[in-house]
Amino acid sequence: MSDGRRLRILTVVDDYSRECLALVADTSISGIRVTRELCSSNARNRRSGGIDSRPSGE
Repeated sequence: MSDGRRLRILTVVDDYSRECLALVADTSISGIRVTRELCSSNARNRRSGGIDSRPSGE
């Protein structure tokens, strides 16, 4: 960004279908916001199962 702040992006991807379920961009994303976005994404997409919190590539 032009003012020197870093941009954070929360990406939620379905590992099976490789569909991007949520993409949230902001300068700061708190744990509470992550929880809210995951619950919202799960409600919108009606996915069952668990959440894998490993970083991508592992």
